[in-house]
Amino acid sequence: MGNYFLKILLAVLVCFSQTQVSILGFLSPSQSSHVKCIEKERQALLNFKHGILDEYGMLSTWREDDNNRDCCKWRGIQCNNATGHVHILHLRGSDTQHLTGAINFTSLIDLQNIQHLDLSYNEFQGSYIPKLIGSFTNLRYLNLSWSGFAGRIPHKLGNLSKLEYLDLKENSLYGTIPSQLGQLTSLQYLDLTENYDIYGEIPYQLGNLSHLRYLDLSGTSLSGTIPFHVGNLPILHTLRLVGNFELTITDTKWLSSLSSLTTLGLSSLPNLGSSRQWIQMISKLIPNLRELRLSSCSLSDDNISSLFPSHSNLSSSLSILDLSDNMLTSSTFQLLFNHSLNLQELYLSHNNIVLSSLHYPSFPSILTIDLSYNNLTSLIFEGNFNFSSKIQELYLSNCGLTDESFLVPSASIKDFSSSLVTLDLSDNLLKSLSVFHWIFNFTSNLRSLNLLENLLEGLIPDGFGKVMKSLEVLVLESNKLQGEIPASLWNIFTLQKLFLKKNNLSGEISTIIQNSSQCNRHVFQTLDLSYNQITGMLPNLSNFTSLRMLDLSYNQFTGEIPKIIGLLDELVCLRLGGNHLEGDINELHLKNLSKLMELDLTDSSLSVKFDTTWVPPFQLYNLGLASCKLGPRFPSWLHNQRYLSFLDISDAGIDDFIPEWFWSKLQSISELNMSCNSLKGTIPNLPIKLTDDGYNIIILGSNQLEGEIPTFLSQAHALDLSKNKISDFNSFLCMESATTKMHTLVLSNNQIRGQLPNCWKHLKNSLEYLDVSNNKLSGKIPKSMGTLVHLQALVLRNNNLTGGLPFTLKNCTDLVILDVSENFLFGPIPSWIGENLQKLKILSLRVNRFFRSVPVNLCYLSQIHFLDLSRNNLSGGIPTCLGNFTAMMEREITTSGIVKGRKITSTEAYFSIYDSNVLLTWKSQDYVFWNPDILLKSIDLSSNDLTGTIPKEIGYLVGLVSLNLSRNKLDGEIPTEIGNLSWLDFIDLSRNEFFGKIPFTLSKIDRLGVLDLSNNDLSGRIPWEGHLETFDASSFEGNVELCGEPLNKSCPGDKTTAKPQEQTVRGEEDNSVFIEALYMSLGLGFFAGFWGLLGPIILWQPWRIAYLRILNRVTDYILVTVELNIAKCCRWLESYQ
Repeated sequence: MGNYFLKILLAVLVCFSQTQVSILGFLSPSQSSHVKCIEKERQALLNFKHGILDEYGMLSTWREDDNNRDCCKWRGIQCNNATGHVHILHLRGSDTQHLTGAINFTSLIDLQNIQHLDLSYNEFQGSYIPKLIGSFTNLRYLNLSWSGFAGRIPHKLGNLSKLEYLDLKENSLYGTIPSQLGQLTSLQYLDLTENYDIYGEIPYQLGNLSHLRYLDLSGTSLSGTIPFHVGNLPILHTLRLVGNFELTITDTKWLSSLSSLTTLGLSSLPNLGSSRQWIQMISKLIPNLRELRLSSCSLSDDNISSLFPSHSNLSSSLSILDLSDNMLTSSTFQLLFNHSLNLQELYLSHNNIVLSSLHYPSFPSILTIDLSYNNLTSLIFEGNFNFSSKIQELYLSNCGLTDESFLVPSASIKDFSSSLVTLDLSDNLLKSLSVFHWIFNFTSNLRSLNLLENLLEGLIPDGFGKVMKSLEVLVLESNKLQGEIPASLWNIFTLQKLFLKKNNLSGEISTIIQNSSQCNRHVFQTLDLSYNQITGMLPNLSNFTSLRMLDLSYNQFTGEIPKIIGLLDELVCLRLGGNHLEGDINELHLKNLSKLMELDLTDSSLSVKFDTTWVPPFQLYNLGLASCKLGPRFPSWLHNQRYLSFLDISDAGIDDFIPEWFWSKLQSISELNMSCNSLKGTIPNLPIKLTDDGYNIIILGSNQLEGEIPTFLSQAHALDLSKNKISDFNSFLCMESATTKMHTLVLSNNQIRGQLPNCWKHLKNSLEYLDVSNNKLSGKIPKSMGTLVHLQALVLRNNNLTGGLPFTLKNCTDLVILDVSENFLFGPIPSWIGENLQKLKILSLRVNRFFRSVPVNLCYLSQIHFLDLSRNNLSGGIPTCLGNFTAMMEREITTSGIVKGRKITSTEAYFSIYDSNVLLTWKSQDYVFWNPDILLKSIDLSSNDLTGTIPKEIGYLVGLVSLNLSRNKLDGEIPTEIGNLSWLDFIDLSRNEFFGKIPFTLSKIDRLGVLDLSNNDLSGRIPWEGHLETFDASSFEGNVELCGEPLNKSCPGDKTTAKPQEQTVRGEEDNSVFIEALYMSLGLGFFAGFWGLLGPIILWQPWRIAYLRILNRVTDYILVTVELNIAKCCRWLESYQ
C-alpha cells in the first residue's frame, strides 16, 4: 500500500516537473513548445517591436529568423495551448530595463484573443491610450501604470465587459473619469492613483461595480460628493479617496456598511475634522482595519481621542497608521503609545508635535516611524533610539535637531541598534561631526543614511569605510564639508549610491579611486560629486561596470574626457559640464553607451565633433551642450533622437539654417534652448502639436530668425524670441488655432511694425509676462490688454506708441512691472495706477509726453522699488507722501551687477524664464539694469517742470540707492533728512533753483559714488569732510555763492587768501577765457571786413560805379557761358537721333 502511494506521488511530481506555469511573469522559451503561434499575430508583435525602442533587450527574442519564428516562445508571450492565439502579453519594465518611445497600439489590433496585457513601468513619452483599446473585448487584465501615458481616459474602456483588473496609476492622464467605466461589471481592481489632472466628480455609475474589491482614486483632483449609497461596492476591502469632497451623512452610512473593508485612506479632506458623524463612523471601522490613512484632514487631538476612545476600541489588526499633515501635538503621540501593541508603521510628519528627552514612549512592534517636520529641538538621543527595539526605518527630517541632540556616552556603553536600516536626518541644524560618531557607535547595520541639507563642516570621517559595513546609500549633499573624499568610502563593498553634491570638497580623486580596493565595483550605481571644488583629471571609473549615473559637473576638473568612459556600458546619465575640460568629444567616446538617456556637457570648452552621417547607439531624453563648440553646421545627428525632452544647444557657435525636420522634434521636447547662436531663416508654419508632457519652454533669443511667428509656437507655455529679426506676431496671436495656455512671451529687440494686436482675451487666464520692447510698434495700446488679469510684467519700452494708458489696464491688479517708457504717450498720469496696481515694484514712464502733476495716488504703491517719471512734461510739486513707499525703507544688500543664470537645465527648470530689466540714467549715461527689483531702489523725476521743495519725508526712504531730481524748477533748501539715506550711491539735484547751505548730513553717506549739486543757487561753505572730500569742483559748480575747498574759493572770515586757481581737469576756466576771446575776434573781424570792402563802395561814387561794372561783366560772362553749353548739348543730342 505504501509503495502504491509512493508511485502516485512520484507520478504527480513528474507531471509538475514537466509543467511550467507563469501567471504574470515572463515565460521560459520551452513553454508551450508544442504550440505554433498564428502568423498574423506574429507579424503584429513584430510591428509593435519595430515601433518601440528596446534599449535594454527586453524583446531580444522577438526575431524573424527561422529559429525564432514561433512567437509563443518569445519572452513575455504566452499562447493558448489549444488555439495558438496569443492570450498573455506581459512586458512589465523596471528601473534597470524598460521600453521607451511612442507606443502604437494599432499594431496590436490583430491580437483579438488577448486576455492579459501588462505594459507597466515603461517610458512611453506622453503616448495616448487610444479608443481602439475597447476592441480588445477578451481582456481580463490591463496594467498601463507608471508608463508615461497622457491624454484622457478613453470611454471605450467601457466595452471591455470581461475586464477584472484595471491599473492606470502614475501617468499624466487628465480630464474626468468616464462614466462608461461603470459598465465593467466584472471589475475587481481599479487604480487611478497619482494622475493629478483628473478632475470633476466621481461618476455614480461606479457604484454598479458589485465585484469591485479595490478602489484607489488618491492623487487626483476630484471633488464634489461621494456618490455611493448603501448596497454599492458591497465587497470592497480597499478604499482610498483624496480630494475636496463634500461629506454627508449618507456617505457615512455607506462606508459603515462595508463590512469587508480593511484599508481606508481619506486624505486631503479639509472638513473631516469638523464632521462628528464621520469621525464616529471611522472609529467604528477601526477594529477591522489593517491600514488607516487620514493625512491632510485638519485633524486635532480631540479628533484622535474620538477615533480611539478606549483601549478596547483599538483594532489588534491595525498595523499602518498615517496621520501626517494635521494639527496634532504630543498628546496624540502619547495616546497612540497607549494603543500601539501591534502598530508597525506610524506616519506623523508635518504636525505640531514637540518631544523632549525626558518623555517619549517606546512602541513595542513599530518598524517604521516618520516624525519629520515636527519640533524635536529638545529631544536628546543618548545612546540608542528609544522609539522601539525593532525599528527599521526612522525619518526625522526638518525637526530642528542640533549637535546637542546626539550624545555619545562612555565607551563602555554600546547599545547598538542592529535593526535600524534607514535613517533620515536631512534638513536639520547639525553642524559638527559628532553626529557621525554617534551613528558609528549605535547603528551597526545601517543601509541608508541621509544627512542632506544640514550645516555639517569639516572633513568626512574616515570611519565610514571602517564601521559602516552594510551601507548602500549615503547622502551628504548640500552641506559645508571640506577636504578630500576619504579613500575608505570606496572600500565599502555594499555601497551602491553616493551623493556628495554641493559641498566644498577639494583635492584630486583619480589616484584615490585607482588605489582603492574597488570591492564594490560590480554593485556601485550612482556617483554625484557635482558643485564642489574637486581638481585634477577625470577619474578612471571603467572598473565600475554597474555605474548608471555619473555626475561630476561644476567642479575644477581639467584635461580631456578619456575615451575609456565608453566602457561604462550601463551608463544612463552622464553629466560633466561646468568644468575646465577641453579637447574633442567624438563617436569613440560614446559608441558603447547604448543605454545613455542623459548627456550634459554644458558650460565647458569641449568641441563636439560627430560625423554628419553618425547614428548614435542611444536615444537621449536630456541633452545639454550649451557653450560647447558644436557648430557651425546644425547637428544633423539629432535627426535620429526621437525622444528628446530637454535640449540646450545655446551659445554653441551654430551659424546655419534650422532644418525643417527639427521642428517636428517639438512634439516631444518640452524644454528647448537654442539662444545665442546665429540661426537663420524663417520658422515654417507647420501643423505641429507640441507635447503635453510638462511645462513647454522654447528659448530662441539672440539669433537671426526672421519673418512671422508660426501659429504652432503659441502652444508653448513660455516663448522667448528676443533679439531676432521677427517682423510680425499678429497672426501668431490672433488665429483661431492659437492656444490659451501661454504664460510668458518675450519678443523684445525685433523689427515688429504696426499696431499691437487687439486679441488678448484668449490669454486672460494664462499670460503673466509680456515684453515687446525695442520694436517699431505704433498706434494706441489696445483696451483688450486689460483682460490680462494675471499679467505680472508688461514691458512696451522704446516703441512709437501714442495716446494714453487705457483705463482697462486697471484690471491688471497683479502687475509687478509696468514699463511703457520711450514712446509718445501723453495725457495725465492715471490715478488708477496707484489705486489699483498696488503690487507694482517697477513703474517706468520715462521719455514720454505725460503732463500735469504727479498724482498723489502713486503713494499707494507701497511695494515700489523703481519709479522713473523722467523726461516728461510734469509740473507741480513732489508729493509729500513719499514716505508710504515702504519697500524703499528697507535696506537690502545690492550688487553692481547680476549674472543671469540658465533658466533651464537638465536637472531643474524655473517656472518663469523672464528676467526683468529697465533703462536707467546712471552717471549721465543710459544703462540697462537687470532684475532691478533685486539690485536697486531708485526714484527718477528728472527733466520735468516740477516746482516747490523736496519733501523732508524723502529721508524715510533709507533703502534708496539712486535719486535723480535734476533739470526741474525745484527750490528751497535741501532737507537735512536727505543725510539719512545712507545707502545712496547716486544723487543728482543739478539744474534746479535750490538755495541755502549744503546740509552737513550729506557727508555721512559713505556709499555715495555720484553727487551733482551744480547749477543751483546754493551758498555758504561746502562741508568738506567725510565722504564729500572725494568729490571735485564739478559737483558744485554753477553755484555763485558757494565757497570752500573744492572750488578753491575762500569764504568770508577765512584767514588765508585763496590759492591761485589751478587748471581744473575739465578746463572750465580756460574754456570761458577762450570763448570771450573768440567772440571779440569775431566782432573785430566783422567790423574790418564789412567797412573795409563795402564802406568805400557805399561812401565813394567812383568805387561804386567801378564795382557795378565789374559785377555786370561777371554776370554777362556767366550767362553767355551757360547759353553756349546748352546749345552744344542740344546739337550733341540731335547727332545721336
